[in-house]
Amino acid sequence: MGSKWDWQVFLQDTGGGQTYLRWLMSAWGWTLSVAVCALVVALLVGSLMGILRTTPNKWLVLIGNAWTELFRNIPLLVQIFLWYHVIPSIFLVLRGVPSFVLVVFALGFFTSARIAEQVKAGIEALPKGQRYAGLAMGLTLPQTYRYVLLPMAFRIVIPPLTSESMNIVKNSSVAFAVSIAELTMFAMQAGEETSRNIEIYLAVSVLYFISAFTVNRIALFIENRVQVPGVLGGAK
Repeated sequence: MGSKWDWQVFLQDTGGGQTYLRWLMSAWGWTLSVAVCALVVALLVGSLMGILRTTPNKWLVLIGNAWTELFRNIPLLVQIFLWYHVIPSIFLVLRGVPSFVLVVFALGFFTSARIAEQVKAGIEALPKGQRYAGLAMGLTLPQTYRYVLLPMAFRIVIPPLTSESMNIVKNSSVAFAVSIAELTMFAMQAGEETSRNIEIYLAVSVLYFISAFTVNRIALFIENRVQVPGVLGGAK
């Protein structure tokens, strides 16, 4: 391999009827699919666990705490392998489930533990009088969370949720370990086939940057739209 860069490598045929550029775009699509699906799982489960950890019911708090401690203290790659090799052997119904689905759950549950911490912190940052006021108005506890606490708590935690959303894009790279044809696997295979590692890994790095940066801009747009003037740092 010479020192001169050769971007024409992406126009070469892979031998499978497509160019490396088309393969790269397909891999990018798989990366975004894993990240978006895992983020949905993480937000739903993480929000639920964060809520449970702030309820007055000690058993619900225990469940939320156990979930958070379990999934945040096991490395992500180990969790991927557990979902792929171990859990289907225990729960036979999961045999034959596509590896894409298993990776989504593994990455989603891993991130949900971090989101649970943030949601809990957001709820606890609110004045306790808001909870009591909701209950005094005749709202049930679930209604108090839905209409009073969560709308304000999520405004507080949008910045850390932005970081987690960006992280989930980057963490999706572990999907290569179970043969998901995402960007990292593309880089490894294409780099080996073409010996143009500089061009391949630079292109992949740019796509990861674009993905994470886009998530950041979208989250910033949402944050600016939902700010309450004069409240929690909102514009006056």
